[in-house]
Amino acid sequence: MSTVITERDGPVLTVTLNRPHVLNALDAETLLALADAWHEAADPEVRAVVVTGSGKGFCAGADLRTPPDPSRKPGSSGLRHTYHPHVLAMAALEKPVIAAVNGAAAGAGLSLAAAADVRIAAATAKFVPAFATVGLVPDAGGAYFLPRLLGYARAFEWLATGRAVPAEEALSWGLVSRVVPPEELLPAAAELAHRMAAMPGVAVGLTKRLLDHGLTHGLADLLDEEARAQARAVADPGRQRARAEMVNRLSATKEDR
Repeated sequence: MSTVITERDGPVLTVTLNRPHVLNALDAETLLALADAWHEAADPEVRAVVVTGSGKGFCAGADLRTPPDPSRKPGSSGLRHTYHPHVLAMAALEKPVIAAVNGAAAGAGLSLAAAADVRIAAATAKFVPAFATVGLVPDAGGAYFLPRLLGYARAFEWLATGRAVPAEEALSWGLVSRVVPPEELLPAAAELAHRMAAMPGVAVGLTKRLLDHGLTHGLADLLDEEARAQARAVADPGRQRARAEMVNRLSATKEDR
């Protein structure tokens, strides 16, 4: 059985971490399989992505039972070759990524959820920044995404204490946008993914790119990027069809009066 399962439902791709016996902890095999999943997600026919875990966990982070790489120098980090490519691949997707957090999201698993564009949590989910408790700094992009989601002070206190945060508290923080019963999690994530995928043209993907740009650039620069994005959106055939349909509806409404 593959450590990562991908399933297509029309324009929506669901990526499922599949090591339930270890709460979907990340080992070398899983990271290789996950790289293939991001490659599949980049297909233009895929218009939205759902990421989740099998069993009772979303992702427990690094599999600490995996023996260290004997070729690595003492004190060195393998992050550039393990987690970083995945975070960058997710960020590069010009389409929405929805994390359906079904259970514990800990360490790098928390960062993986934070790297998604939207998070929906099962009522049984919990979020655990386990880095400091084992003497590590946040990895897999956690120090980038969490302050943007929570603000600096809350993110720092949380990362520096490692406290487990249940789903309802994560909702009050704004870390997740919705909490649902466990049996409703995947249907809710799929419904949202299909709704976004059904939007015409390339507007949703460009909106993702534009919001990200605005977090790191000034207003004038953002407005330049906005103009470029809007030009792409207007030129897309999907936008042109949507506009024609809207004009027809408005004309029909006017004639009915």
